[in-house]
Amino acid sequence: MGKLLTNFRTTVLLSLVLAGVMIYAFGQASDVGFGSQFWQAVFRWAHVGAGILWIGLLWYFNFVQIRVMPAIPADLKPAIGKHIAPEALFWFRWSALATVVFGVGVLILKQQTEANYAHEVMSFGLAGGLVEGQQKYILMGTGVWLAIIMFLNVWGVIWPNQKRALGIVAVEDDAKAKAARVAMLASRINMLLSLPMLTSMAMYQTLFG
Repeated sequence: MGKLLTNFRTTVLLSLVLAGVMIYAFGQASDVGFGSQFWQAVFRWAHVGAGILWIGLLWYFNFVQIRVMPAIPADLKPAIGKHIAPEALFWFRWSALATVVFGVGVLILKQQTEANYAHEVMSFGLAGGLVEGQQKYILMGTGVWLAIIMFLNVWGVIWPNQKRALGIVAVEDDAKAKAARVAMLASRINMLLSLPMLTSMAMYQTLFG
């Protein structure tokens, strides 16, 4: 058991296999079987899992790395910039993409069980005209669009500037310093938006299903 757990890849693969067994068990036990609603649940599982990794790393950067970096001795900082930060940013940007892709999948699949769901959410309830009882779509749409803005921020601002700041893309020292600040501020914007976005997602699922 110890050898299995010391290997990261093996541990993750085994965890996915166990999760797959549970997903199959849910399909067998539920009244809906393996139909559209089952796959909606699978996509939501993947959406939430990817989102935990994405937002978890976002919070790691803001709660830990950005705050602690100024106190790290200069001779130790290259280890962060050359090894830890690039690895964290790899999982950060790809989990952001996976979160959005699986989220879009949930929207499409839920459209099959709740007519015009995706259109209503993406238009803040305006797709068929705003009427009483559709305020929930405004709340969910807010969360979806915040997540999309955060995703675009990751790939369009944070990652390009982090590549310059970390030396992955060679630039002059003044450009590197500027890129580091832009990346930090963009990360703080995502940090700012993360709690409202999560509030929308979590509250909607609990109160409106």
